[in-house]
Amino acid sequence: MVTKKIPHTYVIVFYIILFSAILTWIIPGGEYVEQTVQADGVGKTVLVYQQMESQEQTWQVFSAIFKGFVRQSGIIVFILMIGGAFWIMNSSKAIDVGILTFLKYTKKLERSRFFRKLGVENVVIALVMVMFSVFGAVFGMSEETIAFVIIMVPLAVSMGYDSIVGVSMCFVAAALGFAGAVLNPFTVGIAQGLSELPLFSGMQYRMVCWLIINIFGIGFVLRYAARIKRNPGSSYVYEDDGYWRGRGNSELESIRYHTPVSAWIIYGIILTGLIIFSIVYPLTRVEVGDVESGAGSAATLPVIPVISGLFAISGILSLRRSVHFFILNLLGFTILFLIVGVMGYDWYIMEIATLFFAMGIFAGIAMNYSPNKITHHFLDGVRDILSAALVVGLAGGIIVILEDGKVIDSILYGLSNGMKGMGKIATISMMYLIQTIINIAIPSGSAKAALTMPIMAPFSDLIGLSRQATVMAFQFGDGFTNMITPTSGVLIGVLGVAKIPYEKWVKWITPFMIILMILGLILLLPTVLFRLNGF
Repeated sequence: MVTKKIPHTYVIVFYIILFSAILTWIIPGGEYVEQTVQADGVGKTVLVYQQMESQEQTWQVFSAIFKGFVRQSGIIVFILMIGGAFWIMNSSKAIDVGILTFLKYTKKLERSRFFRKLGVENVVIALVMVMFSVFGAVFGMSEETIAFVIIMVPLAVSMGYDSIVGVSMCFVAAALGFAGAVLNPFTVGIAQGLSELPLFSGMQYRMVCWLIINIFGIGFVLRYAARIKRNPGSSYVYEDDGYWRGRGNSELESIRYHTPVSAWIIYGIILTGLIIFSIVYPLTRVEVGDVESGAGSAATLPVIPVISGLFAISGILSLRRSVHFFILNLLGFTILFLIVGVMGYDWYIMEIATLFFAMGIFAGIAMNYSPNKITHHFLDGVRDILSAALVVGLAGGIIVILEDGKVIDSILYGLSNGMKGMGKIATISMMYLIQTIINIAIPSGSAKAALTMPIMAPFSDLIGLSRQATVMAFQFGDGFTNMITPTSGVLIGVLGVAKIPYEKWVKWITPFMIILMILGLILLLPTVLFRLNGF
């Protein structure tokens, strides 16, 4: 019996590029252009669809790959820098020590009847997922999850699960929060602004939706995790996880717990830098939501001085135990500064990559590695994660073909025309479907909001549908499919780092997607059938 071999992820992505090119020969060309119209004596900018000459794509399928790499260059460099930095840290065995210590701690918790009944590992998975979901709902965590995959996947495998559970703990959780966003300025904020709604209005019902989505999502992951715990061989990625199991088989007993002088020197250098930053930035304005437009909230707090003080104390305590615990402490404060940077200083992937790169260098010096040894470890990490970076660039070629072929706007125009004459429930359902389909071609939430909301919002007025309901249709349509669309550089990057083949991920995520999409439709119905606050 001949077993049909599943195509490589690169092959699948290239097939999608070819399919996209074929669409440019079938779908007429067109684009939305801005026009100013007069309404009650006031000029208003609207998007008007215009047909244009088709831009059929042929040999461009090859140049699209180059353009895809250019388009996704930020995420590609981000992945490479993160991979190199974490490889330096991995070489120190600090993460292995941290995981071993964590597992010993969870074993102690099992002595408690309460935790034993709930299941300590279930509590751990649920709490971590809630944390990342909050990050996704509040400040739109997405690209940042790539860095956490390198931590969560080895932890999940060490706990007796698989890499899918590890990815679910951070990436899937953040995506659930992103879909049920409460204060995400990149999706809800932009969509409501373009729809001329008070920003972050309707928050009460959004919080209910976020809670329901997470109950279903976390429940699904816990159910799957329990199955893998009982029978590890039933995992779709059992063979692929041999990589992570192999890394976890290091001889931890042979690790020499010590603290070289270089670790104390690094502690002094970092603390000095933090003191200087505390003087330069004594107060940090931490924002939640879009404060400039009157929505969201902000607080000015002495964040950096407080963190610096905590590092001064925890650094000494960890150094007295071992350099491994000092490096773990360094990792913890790196994550803390990531959160502060995103919420207080508008950091994005460049600043985050720089932060983790510095962490890797400091970890290497703390281990008393020579400059050459640090460089070799960094390059080993880059080589190990290179395939993930390459597939992100390939996936970018899909979007390039659709944009250069001028078919994205034509698809949107055709779908929006198909909604005319429908009732409210049918229309909101169709809007949800349209946003879901468009998310395959335009995975960027902010870009899709800019394109679709100026069209959908006025259309909803014509049929007496709440603009707030239209925004929620966009929100759900944008959020859920981020976990499956091959055009998402974040998804492809996460899977590449976790060593999960895309086709195996699709097998696992498809039932989950069906459940979430049905759930999203059910949650949209009250926005049409009932009078909700803010709708």
